Amino acid sequence: MTSLAGSVHVPEGLHARVPAEERGRGRDDVRLMVSRGASGAVTHHGFAELPGVLKAGDVLVVNTSATLPAAIDGRVGDEHVVVHFSTLGDDGRWAVEVRTPDGEGTTRPRAGGPAGAEVRVRGGVSLWLDQPLEPGSGRLWWARVGSADVVRHLHRHGRPIRYSYTDRDQPLSAYQTAFAAGPDPYGPGSAEMPSAARPFTPEIVARLVSRGVQFAPIVLHTGVSSAEAHEPPYPERFAVPGPTARLVNAAKAGGGAVVAVGTTAVRALESAASPRGTVRASSGWTDLVITPERGVRVVDGLLTGLHEPEASHLLMLEAVLLKYAAGRELLCRSYDEALARRYLWHEFGDTHLILPA
Repeated sequence: MTSLAGSVHVPEGLHARVPAEERGRGRDDVRLMVSRGASGAVTHHGFAELPGVLKAGDVLVVNTSATLPAAIDGRVGDEHVVVHFSTLGDDGRWAVEVRTPDGEGTTRPRAGGPAGAEVRVRGGVSLWLDQPLEPGSGRLWWARVGSADVVRHLHRHGRPIRYSYTDRDQPLSAYQTAFAAGPDPYGPGSAEMPSAARPFTPEIVARLVSRGVQFAPIVLHTGVSSAEAHEPPYPERFAVPGPTARLVNAAKAGGGAVVAVGTTAVRALESAASPRGTVRASSGWTDLVITPERGVRVVDGLLTGLHEPEASHLLMLEAVLLKYAAGRELLCRSYDEALARRYLWHEFGDTHLILPA
């Protein structure tokens, strides 16, 4: 989004380097900025105030995908590498990103391939790189894996994907949300945490339910989104169950707001929507990219984190705000306020809620 990319610089001090529970009292000890599309108002709260911001009849759509320990050490010949497992394909191959260790516990980009290369990963398993996921892009490659149960192997030898803005490795539990469920028929899990839901605690969920706010589950298994690339998302597996479709449709008919918790929930819901905005039970692969030109048909609001100025997710935020004739101007003002008030960025950081009114 050029207007933000040219004007916003996120200072080093605003990167959330550790989980909220290491900085304060608990997961919900983060801030909540609320941007209201109809009025253009921007207000500031603690996340624990969320039940007072929403109203009875609203529906929060949450992603139940569990996070995988998707990073594992390996070698290509004599070269040390780190493999990020992204997405399981229908043919049994995995989309992977092979990166170079930076000596400080994180990684930096590496030229992809070459085709046919053997990558030996920790625990005695080999994979072979076949071809780039997309022609002309060498970041993600389809790889054939030896006779190993990849998910079980990752849980035994892998760790969560970590980027350079964090201080140190964290246990897998730090990357699971309150809504993460076990294995499901639609895929093995997410390479990266559906992080918008991270601040939710059982207590906040109970308070929301007591106020008449309902929860509707979807599944979208996220692939890796390299911090340097700022690419549109690749195709991902998703599922919108029948009960969720019925609950969302009923809420819209009754005047409730459908609020997606995270950009993954937006992508899943909008992939299951008809041109008139009716949601139907759906599952499979989605390659949908939400832009202001495409707009949103179902989602009325969005709870998300704070995104880098170049990130494609900002186009989705603008699309939601444009539903209320706000769009880029309100988004820029919201981010200006987030910078001025020193909100924290990334998966362990503060939150941003877009509402219609």
